[in-house]
Amino acid sequence: MNKVGIIGYGKMGQIRHHAIGEVGNAQVIAISEPTIGAEYNSIPNLTHEEIISHEEIDTIIICTPNLYNKPLTIKALKAGKNVFCEKPPAFTGEEMEEVRKVEEANPQLRLMYGFNHRHHDSIMDMKKIIDSGEYGKILWMRGRYGKSVTPDYFNEWRAKKELSGGGIVIDQGIHMLDLFLHLGGNFDTVKAEVSNLYWNLEVEDNAFVILKNSETGLVANLHSTMTQWRHLFSIEVFLEKGYMVMNGLITSSMSYGEEVLSIAKNRSTAPAATWKDEVKTQYTDNNSWRYEMEHFFNAIRTGDKITIGSSEDALKLMKIIDKIYEQKEF
Repeated sequence: MNKVGIIGYGKMGQIRHHAIGEVGNAQVIAISEPTIGAEYNSIPNLTHEEIISHEEIDTIIICTPNLYNKPLTIKALKAGKNVFCEKPPAFTGEEMEEVRKVEEANPQLRLMYGFNHRHHDSIMDMKKIIDSGEYGKILWMRGRYGKSVTPDYFNEWRAKKELSGGGIVIDQGIHMLDLFLHLGGNFDTVKAEVSNLYWNLEVEDNAFVILKNSETGLVANLHSTMTQWRHLFSIEVFLEKGYMVMNGLITSSMSYGEEVLSIAKNRSTAPAATWKDEVKTQYTDNNSWRYEMEHFFNAIRTGDKITIGSSEDALKLMKIIDKIYEQKEF
């Protein structure tokens, strides 16, 4: 049984703890969270350093503000611990390269990053259809992911660039960019309009991004926004022989609406598909947290490579985010 320490025991740390309990064969024996007392539900609350140097702990879950993700990951790997870290993996692609060097020096360890959207059942179904080739190759993708924030957001670490590394792109848009990579492959051209028109924070509140794979011609379009007054999640994948549209996302608040995947095949006459041609599937359970932990701990026990949420995936993603922020004008 793996002995686990969780660094950062806010909302995400507690979600990960619950998922570990669902998976089994792992036990959280210590946490590190400065906002609570000496222990939590009989689990000792230690410092970051005590978690990393703990002789019994072989696996560390990192759920801290973004600033600490890279240094804590490097320290934990150097201490001989398997690491699961929340997104973003780092602030830049260059920083991610630093992490990968340490990972490569410790091949017996497993490093995985938390991109749970890949593990939603709806996204997994979309991936299976794409990989089957039944609908032909992808022509284009469009993703919209947006939320609003409350006045207390101004006091959160996410609103401070030195702690977060950026705004809505690195906070939420990063998930949609990751899905583009997961479903569509690599992109070598990145064009972006990044703005801070409403909230007037240190970080961006809107980004319009166009990605292109020059070899295949595939284009993906993202709007990531902090001025979406009604929360929205939508990803559209149009292929040669049909399309898939996923609207809504199962979350604890359900503020993004019900998670529904619509699929239709093209017909020979225009319009190629109509609303009545669609087959709709509504998803009622969010299994993504459990699926992620299963993948992580299975890789630790079997010695298999991380295939979803790997450091290679993370590096590709951060290089795209680098190119987006290079075009920021404020």
